[in-house]
Amino acid sequence: MPSRLCSPNCYPRTTTERAWTVADTIRYALGVGAGQTDPADELRFTTENSTGHRHAALPTFATLLAAEPPYLGEPAVVRHAGETLTLHRPLPPAGHARITATVTGVYDQTRGALVRHRSEIHGVDGAPLATVERAMFVIGRGGFGGRRAPVTAWQRPAGQPDHTAHHRIRADQALLYRLSGDRNPLHSDPAVARAAGLPGPVLHGLCTYGFAARTLLHAVADGDPDRIHRISARFSAPLFPGDTLTVLVWRRPGGALFQAADGRGRPVLDRGVLELRRGPA
Repeated sequence: MPSRLCSPNCYPRTTTERAWTVADTIRYALGVGAGQTDPADELRFTTENSTGHRHAALPTFATLLAAEPPYLGEPAVVRHAGETLTLHRPLPPAGHARITATVTGVYDQTRGALVRHRSEIHGVDGAPLATVERAMFVIGRGGFGGRRAPVTAWQRPAGQPDHTAHHRIRADQALLYRLSGDRNPLHSDPAVARAAGLPGPVLHGLCTYGFAARTLLHAVADGDPDRIHRISARFSAPLFPGDTLTVLVWRRPGGALFQAADGRGRPVLDRGVLELRRGPA
């Protein structure tokens, strides 16, 4: 492993192919809490053969299709710092895609380095399906004299949220989400969590993101996944299994702003933006 992170140009462009089935999209839906409050709810995401419920994938399933960022260090020093998903068309519940990925930026945040990674996901017909832009924070790798990452303006609305949802996170939620393929031991191994300075395994950031996106889907998009165009959020603090996740939503023309907090009111997702699709999907 190099003593410091290099410029984006030194990381190779990668191309991979991935296929997914209805079983994969169902596992993902269960992993982000679909149907936990009422098993008869959200059947279009948790079953493929229920009367009157055309099977569909949750939009944020597309985050699982993104390519893995390059190796940046041991799990204890790498944190998922942010995620932006853009859907160019509705995501099918089963399919095959080609993913082209690049490192788009390496920034000096003093305490660490921020690495931005983008995956362009195309369907078998070659048409764009989704873009996943991911930010990874590498602890202790800053101070190399590079420029800081640009910050997009975002301000929490002054008024009360238009919608508030409370999700009780199961004690085994990280293990359920693990079935979708994320094997990072930071989310399952107490020894790795302690080495990272944490009291125990934390929930996957993308699992928290998925819970928040389900809230947005029902509160803003009328439960229609085809209306979702873009969801962006910053991961500001870890959420632990067994805690409560509260999602705050402020509607605005064309979408919403949102935050999510743990049981103590500490933001775990911040600077959240939802954009709905304009016109026919």
